[in-house]
Amino acid sequence: MQLGSIALLVRDYDEALTYYVGVLGFRLLEDTDLSQGKRWVRVVPPGAETGLLLAQAKGEDQEKAVGNQCGGRVFLFLHTAEFWADYHRLHARGVQFLEEPRQESYGHVAVFADLYGNKWDLLEVQRGL
Repeated sequence: MQLGSIALLVRDYDEALTYYVGVLGFRLLEDTDLSQGKRWVRVVPPGAETGLLLAQAKGEDQEKAVGNQCGGRVFLFLHTAEFWADYHRLHARGVQFLEEPRQESYGHVAVFADLYGNKWDLLEVQRGL
């Protein structure tokens, strides 16, 4: 078994695609119209199999959860083999880093917020861990 996709509530499909594909550099796997304003939109980071299913929020409860799907904790972990190159590329594209990069016992890490405020770790795991 493997994890296929992670549903991520978004305000608007196209707004989310502009960010995840245009800014973070994810690849669009699928964008299928399911009618009545609903779409099946999947994006993945370069080289990854597991990605995000972008789900446009419907109703008050879902709209309130956009940007806070994990109660303020880091929600997603974006692994990289080139921490500094990816950090500088994302920073130059306007990604909002919430802290300076730091070295931990497990590797390099920096927390950033996506366009909705969800917290992510950009993380290069030290080999052997």
